[in-house]
Amino acid sequence: MMNQPLQQYDHVVALGGGHGLGRVLAALSFLGPKLTGIVTTTDNGGSTGRIRQDQTTIAWGDLRNCLSQLANRPSIGTMLFDHRFNGENELNGHNLGNIILYALEQLCVRPLEAIKLIRTILKIDTRIIPMSEEPTHLTALNVEGQMIFGETNVDEMSEVPSSLNLEPQVTATCEAIQAINKAELIIIGPGSFLTSVLPPLLLPAIATAISNSNAQIIFIDNLTNEVCAANKLLLEDKLNWINQLLGRNAVNNVISHAEHIDVGEFVSFFPLVSDHHAGLHNKEALATALSTVMNKST
Repeated sequence: MMNQPLQQYDHVVALGGGHGLGRVLAALSFLGPKLTGIVTTTDNGGSTGRIRQDQTTIAWGDLRNCLSQLANRPSIGTMLFDHRFNGENELNGHNLGNIILYALEQLCVRPLEAIKLIRTILKIDTRIIPMSEEPTHLTALNVEGQMIFGETNVDEMSEVPSSLNLEPQVTATCEAIQAINKAELIIIGPGSFLTSVLPPLLLPAIATAISNSNAQIIFIDNLTNEVCAANKLLLEDKLNWINQLLGRNAVNNVISHAEHIDVGEFVSFFPLVSDHHAGLHNKEALATALSTVMNKST
């Protein structure tokens, strides 16, 4: 069986933001409850950003995206959860899934419990955990020492920031730490590197848990360069960012896209582009790449 090397793990953790992390989780969904996604909650754009402008809440968009990519299709539940309103009214552009999750939070349901409820409705076995259950925003310092506030503004920076931070600094979700402590395999990326991949690592408890872990750590690079400051980051630069936040050279293997397979000692290349969308990883190819790399490591 192609994915047998991954089946041996009882605890696999993947960290990142909605689109990239959702793709990894969907690729590894055959692991069911053995798989945990720890999701970035700093988004302040789109429907999520509009909800956050008026209310004190975590960013729900990336969490919704991961749940959506894991859900069985087609179903009324997924259609409702993915529904985006249109028309000349205040609901225009809002995603119903974001509103449902926010409504549950307003009913004093803990964010993690709200996610569990949606997982039950959508019949999702994989665990989804927000990096924090407290609202926070991503900030960056530019080369002039000015603070750039908010994920969307950080994404628009023309130069790589000198540092990233969370404002306010918040507490990591305890279940996220527990999952990392149990993990035998930790996957970081793909996704917008500065604004989706790195934010969970800005939480000291998460960075310390990963740093202290004996798990194999794999970094999955993006398929193409980003249209933002991260475009100027080479693979070596990205690994330096990760290692600086973790306090050690923690990454054991890197998976990158190429036209031909080349399994290396540290960096391995695989054809990973989806047949349906050039900007997305092919789920089957991604699962095969992870299995190949882990089989090489054992």
